[in-house]
Amino acid sequence: MTDMTANGAGASSPSATLLLILKARTFIALILVFVFFSIFAPNFLSAANMVIMSKHVALNAFLAIGMTFVIVSGGIDLSVGSIVGLCGMVAGYLLLNGIDIGLGWSIQFNTLEICLMVALVGIAIGALNGFLITKLNVAPFIATLGTLYIARGAAMLSSDGKTFPNLSGNAEYGSQSFRMIGSGDFLGVPISIWMLIAVGVLAAYIARRTPLGRFIYAVGGNERAAGLSGVKVTQVKYFVYMFSGFCAALVGIIISSQLVAAHPATGDTFELNAIAAAVLGGTSMSGGRGRIGGTIVGAFVIGVLSDGLVMMGVSAFWQTVIKGLVIIAAVVIDQAQQKVQAKVALQAQAALGN
Repeated sequence: MTDMTANGAGASSPSATLLLILKARTFIALILVFVFFSIFAPNFLSAANMVIMSKHVALNAFLAIGMTFVIVSGGIDLSVGSIVGLCGMVAGYLLLNGIDIGLGWSIQFNTLEICLMVALVGIAIGALNGFLITKLNVAPFIATLGTLYIARGAAMLSSDGKTFPNLSGNAEYGSQSFRMIGSGDFLGVPISIWMLIAVGVLAAYIARRTPLGRFIYAVGGNERAAGLSGVKVTQVKYFVYMFSGFCAALVGIIISSQLVAAHPATGDTFELNAIAAAVLGGTSMSGGRGRIGGTIVGAFVIGVLSDGLVMMGVSAFWQTVIKGLVIIAAVVIDQAQQKVQAKVALQAQAALGN
């Protein structure tokens, strides 16, 4: 009712106009960065660059979708980048070695089986995060910081810090199609983009059309009140961290497939891009508010910004500074939106009273 009134009785006020602009800030930012780099970055609009950029955006978007659920529930997940690295190494190990069962025998797996096992690794780490947070009452920041180091250390130990090379698979075991996940396409669209569409649609459906989605928002809005109203808070938190781990596992699979190699340092600082995309897309760091669609647009902004800066030859150090400024600006604008929204709501109530 408040939104309808704000768009009606208060629509002509400057506050209401400002609120509309703030709500559309992510789209405006995407248009601005796209136009800017189209003018100043050479070959930015070339077909080859669009394909490469879409693949980069997909990687960030996967992580940002999972991060959105976590932040909306009132948490944070710093471990996703390390999960990416570990899952890539697990995929590489299974492709090259299978599972040794002794006596010179090993179990080999096809592409689907490898992907399922890697996804289970990501989900398991997410479950560990959920356990630490819900059962041991460890703060999300500390819990996921700990699993960040655990997952990164495990990735290093899996190969003594070395790369698993030549992950082209083996036709004899049915794993030769692994490299198609990252480099193949369907109907001219990269497979990773199709995967992103599927995960994005699923996440949006959960968020907007299911009781679980409503529970996630309720827990983030007021965890105590949600618990008193019958919401199973523990199960909700387990789900969001497991889903985030699943999304990170997908990124690990895609990157190792694209590179046809797996390195334990893969995914370093990826969590920062995921948080930036979620916040830029309108997800509130205080929990209880955020949209999957906005997050995906935010991932496009971060992706276009990163690739455009590279094409312009901007130093990687300055790129880091710019991303930090983007995060701060997104949070400041989000707080401004909340204040303006409250003001518009008051104006609407006053108009109804008159």
